[in-house]
Amino acid sequence: MDQKLKVVTIGGGSSYTPELLEGFIKRYHELPIDELWLVDVKEGEEKLNIIYDLCQRMIAKAGVPMKVFKSLDRRAALQDASFVTTQLRVGQLQARELDERIPLSHGYLGQETNGAGGLFKGLRTIPVIFDIIKDVEEICPQAWVINFTNPAGMVTEAVYRHTNFKRFIGVCNIPIGMKMFIRDVLAMKEEDELSIDLFGLNHMVFIKDVWVNGESRFSELMDGVASGTMAAASVKNIFDLPFSEGFLRALNLLPCSYLLYYIKQKEMLAIEMGEYYKGGVRAQVVQKVEKELFDLYKDPELAVKPKALEQRGGAYYSDAACEVINAIYNDKQVEHYVNVPHHGQIDNIPADWSVEMTCILGRDGAKPHPRLTHFDEKVLGLIYTIKGFEIAASQAAVSGELNDVLLALNLSPLIHSDMDAEKLARDMLIAHQKWLPRFAGAIHAFDQ
Repeated sequence: MDQKLKVVTIGGGSSYTPELLEGFIKRYHELPIDELWLVDVKEGEEKLNIIYDLCQRMIAKAGVPMKVFKSLDRRAALQDASFVTTQLRVGQLQARELDERIPLSHGYLGQETNGAGGLFKGLRTIPVIFDIIKDVEEICPQAWVINFTNPAGMVTEAVYRHTNFKRFIGVCNIPIGMKMFIRDVLAMKEEDELSIDLFGLNHMVFIKDVWVNGESRFSELMDGVASGTMAAASVKNIFDLPFSEGFLRALNLLPCSYLLYYIKQKEMLAIEMGEYYKGGVRAQVVQKVEKELFDLYKDPELAVKPKALEQRGGAYYSDAACEVINAIYNDKQVEHYVNVPHHGQIDNIPADWSVEMTCILGRDGAKPHPRLTHFDEKVLGLIYTIKGFEIAASQAAVSGELNDVLLALNLSPLIHSDMDAEKLARDMLIAHQKWLPRFAGAIHAFDQ
């Protein structure tokens, strides 16, 4: 590509942005970005200004000829964009706290990408992503949108199901973390090449094979993980609660840590309820970490990404997002793990589903890896269940209808009562009404 390389980051005031910029700086020799535009909303202006100043210092220290700009005007920023990254949080961290607290107040898991919390994060987010896509289609239709906003699977499903925009890729750092974990468990050398057969849905992925220098070492990996004899510290980093050896050996797949919410639901709920009764939820921890980060970011002497950012949960973000952009820009035809439609390549799921899986990325976007044509039958029931939830959630985000919200809630395996679903829907619609304009009619009906 000979044209000017311009990247627009929507949600530029995010505490993750220094991680993204570090990734761009590290790759500048092959990804020569001319302009990086940081875009945010009025409520995020103070953070945007802090991030912008830090980015200026990072670029100056790195000595790369990249220009960084800040703006509250998304449409103006999108002019001539090559890539658009989205890392936004509608309602900011206060909304996340509600996503976690309200379900727990009813005795249900409170999590920002699963269950009731994940649903309402999706309901707030999907219409905003649609607005961004409309602007991209009008202003820079050749740009690729690389989405890191959660719930990434639900958002990707909604985009491909309810819009005609095709240059959209959902990215998550969980598969990258799993890849790093595998390298550690197998004691791989830096020069060793690792290829992974990963499949499923966002925050519900499984690895069914790993190839080191062209040779499968999956049996060795599973023996080490299941028995706990290899790289126990690394296992702990991936699984906050270890899965049982019997389950892992019976499954014969390596599951991502989010499977804890379904396989160890009782234990996860007990942990979260304990924290809730002590007055705490994860969002409060994140807010505390973020405040400390922005205090660091304000330091005029700071000109690199601080190590403390790793506490925020965004490890490998730059590797996930920057490498996807790099692969498309340079037509690399390399392996990545992304959320896209599979277009019928997987023979035992509907052809129109968007999934998270190993893909080959190049100038034309992501194509499912030719090795993967079939999802393992052992986990197909759970995948169907969660995909049904995602499809219903995307329909609710489009319609603004209470009944669509109730359907999505009742399809989630984390909700166990239709009556509780109605209470959850009411409480969460009212709590989030500022960010849910499409549901004004449904919310008004509660007062009748």
